[in-house]
Amino acid sequence: MTRHEATENLLVAMDTLRTHKVRSGLTILGIVIGVTSVISVASIIDGLNGFIQAKVESLGSRTFFVTRMPGGTDPNRLPLKIRIRKYIEYSDAAYLRETCPDIETATAFGTRAFFLGQTNVISYEGQRVERIFLRGAEPELATAIPAYAVEQGRFVSRYDDDHARQVVVLGVDIADSLFPHVDPIGKIVHLNGELFEVIGVFEKDSGFFSAVGINQFAMIPMSRFRKDYPNDKELAIAFTAARGVDVQTAKDEVTDAMRRRRHVPFKEENDFEVISPDFITSLWNQLTGALVILTGIISSVGLLVGGIGVMNIMLISVTERTSEIGVRKAIGARKSDIRLQFLFEATVLSCTGGAIGISLGAIIAFAIRHLIPSIPATLSLLWVGLGVGISLAVGVFFGYYPANRAANLDPIVALRYE
Repeated sequence: MTRHEATENLLVAMDTLRTHKVRSGLTILGIVIGVTSVISVASIIDGLNGFIQAKVESLGSRTFFVTRMPGGTDPNRLPLKIRIRKYIEYSDAAYLRETCPDIETATAFGTRAFFLGQTNVISYEGQRVERIFLRGAEPELATAIPAYAVEQGRFVSRYDDDHARQVVVLGVDIADSLFPHVDPIGKIVHLNGELFEVIGVFEKDSGFFSAVGINQFAMIPMSRFRKDYPNDKELAIAFTAARGVDVQTAKDEVTDAMRRRRHVPFKEENDFEVISPDFITSLWNQLTGALVILTGIISSVGLLVGGIGVMNIMLISVTERTSEIGVRKAIGARKSDIRLQFLFEATVLSCTGGAIGISLGAIIAFAIRHLIPSIPATLSLLWVGLGVGISLAVGVFFGYYPANRAANLDPIVALRYE
């Protein structure tokens, strides 16, 4: 097809769309729905994938956790074999530091939270915050987990931990609620009925989709946590692989040490978990996998309806223009010319729907990003290209049969058609 022929076919196709606006609009509606759903959902998933990856990196790419429970499980619905496991002990972290040369540090931490069936309340001069996450930590925790960065003041020190000092580092949401107009550093707060001095405020953290995040944490020395809450035994250990050491080697070394420490028989499975921050990515991939399947089904139905609509309107167009096809063949038009003309029209029809769908998907992604900042939808060129490709494929696939039917019309019969 020459450039002149292509331009002529494009003008004919656009004229057909203008002549039958309502019919063309209804025809491309299915394609618009299908492409819009693909682009908008893909934009949301792409943005969230980047967000999740950033959160995982903030936990430390070389940091692992030793816990009694598998990551992501509901502590209130544990199977029996998990419930009967021994608790992680405070001294386990020191044991790992002494026996594992391939780790840089290991530090224990404890947590009190509502999902563990515990309550925490912090107050200051009439201001009160409930359902906070209270964590007992050693100074090394800030090194093991970079996310615990302090914006104001300082983190828990070795002196604080050695002397079980009543000091606390607050998340920014707690600090803003208790001290909306004053500097929180040095103030004395009531934490579960005890007096604590505020020594620091963490950097603002977006959390996971504005849910649980460091903004809702209050951090106290581990020794003080042990003293005040001796019955809270659900501990965990964070350890970091040393620089220059393969992370899997460090992980295996810690696993072997914990098995020895907990006297796990040779052929028995571990009675503890060694968790990488990547488990968050794995959980997220499982969720998005189901979402992608659902979106694919919805999009496929929309595209199928749109494709059938394209085929239908093209068959009607062939019937309405049978005499025109006869005249074109009588003056020398080849089958390929007729076929390309109608394929071109079908492709223009579907690509128009695709362009509208891509635009609507981009608008939806932009709106979500600005109205719900915790869902950072991002439109990538990859998905724009895929939207264009889907539109072209629908036009060619569903337009070929009507185009081939037009090309195979007998010119004598076509000229006599009324």
